[in-house]
Amino acid sequence: MDLGLAGRSAIVCAASKGLGKACALALAQASVRVVITGRDAASLAAAADELRAASGAEILTAAGDITTPEGRAAALALCPAPDILVNNAGGPPAGDFRDFTDEMWQAAVNGNMLSPIAMIRAVIDPMIARKFGRIVNITSGAVKSPIPALGLSNAARTGLTGFVAGLSRQVAAHNVTINNLLPGSFNTDRLKGLAKGGGRSLEEEIAARAKIIPAGRVGEAAEFGAACAFLCSAQAGFIVGQNLLIDGGAFNSTF
Repeated sequence: MDLGLAGRSAIVCAASKGLGKACALALAQASVRVVITGRDAASLAAAADELRAASGAEILTAAGDITTPEGRAAALALCPAPDILVNNAGGPPAGDFRDFTDEMWQAAVNGNMLSPIAMIRAVIDPMIARKFGRIVNITSGAVKSPIPALGLSNAARTGLTGFVAGLSRQVAAHNVTINNLLPGSFNTDRLKGLAKGGGRSLEEEIAARAKIIPAGRVGEAAEFGAACAFLCSAQAGFIVGQNLLIDGGAFNSTF
């Protein structure tokens, strides 16, 4: 399918690896000019080389922490008025809420709620003026099914979800859509970290998760990237304010 995105521009946050990188690749393969961000300049440069080789698209890098004003400014300096914005940032640490300090709560809310909102604020009006804009926020399956140990993430990401629910309906008439992608278990570095934290090998972690996922496997990053690219497509203009769960059926619900 031609996504109708050739010649468009995008900012994809936290895209040096994992799901962010997969989203950047899917957009680049649709002939989108992509700015990718990441905290480690060397890893970001390597990712950009891979994306260029795989797509032939123009890939620019903005090294920095997207949860800081400086990191956001670096990305926006390269692409002040993107057609597409993919918000993404690492999640806060797990733990017992009794142990979370005020600073930890503030960092979680900043990273997973306020920073995406700041990026949206920076790009939304030019999108409205052009009558085209696509914003996708990578959140978490925990938004629909809270994970007890992830209280910081549950709260901050749900706050973003509530904000998007209102704003998305205010801008939809201008062909600007805002939606959220909620990943379940994917074969990324994050899964490796979770396996290590649980004292298991990656293979053991994948096997354990596959047993409780109706699809019988964990997801591949390319699948997530393809879903993101479709939400950014010209054909997706009637999808507004949705929370698309990509988890192989792990969340058991009729609605």
